Order: sequence, then structure tokens, then C-alpha cells
Amino acid sequence: MTRVKRGVSASKRRNNLLKDAKGYRWRRKSTYAAAKQAVIKAGSYALRDRRTKKRLMRRLWITRLNIILREMGLRYSLFTRALKKNNIELDRKVLSQMAVENPKIFEKIVEKVK
Repeated sequence: MTRVKRGVSASKRRNNLLKDAKGYRWRRKSTYAAAKQAVIKAGSYALRDRRTKKRLMRRLWITRLNIILREMGLRYSLFTRALKKNNIELDRKVLSQMAVENPKIFEKIVEKVK
């Protein structure tokens, strides 16, 4: 059986990892061991924060809706209950965008719900 020298594939793997660590500071951008650890850590942070972003956006939409609804004399919890009762299936994101961008249409929805 012939001998397989793995220098090319190993150096390619290391170079690809160092490319992923580009822009990091100090030793983490140039040393393979430090870069590998930093890239793994960055990946776990990215995964965690993609989940957190969804939570934060939902909170933002609910807060926006609550502020606008209170100006109209309604509470968010009562509004969502009334939406469900009237079979209006709009999610928080769409309602929030509508309240900010098209307040007249949003007011019509609120009047229909009341």
C-alpha cells in the first residue's frame, strides 16, 4: 500500500480555520490553537444570540403594541384576547409594524376588535 502524506490537507484545514479567525485580536488571529478555541467559542455565542434575538424582538413588538394601545384606551392583554375571539390571525410582528407604519389601518383593526 502506498504512503499518504497529509501535509497539504492538514495545512489547508489550518488555513481555513485561521481565515475564520480573521479580525480577532492578538494571538487568536495567528496561532492555530488559540484561533481554534476562539472560533468554537464564537460559534457557540452566535448560536446562543440567534435564539436570544428572537426573544428580544418579540418583547419589542409587545412593548410597542402596548404603548400604542394604551394611547387608544386599551390594554395589550385585552387586545390579544379580542383578536382571538374575532378570529383575526395577525402576529405581533405584523401588528407592531402596522401600528408604526400605518396607524390609520391599525386604528381600524382596534375599532373592529372593540
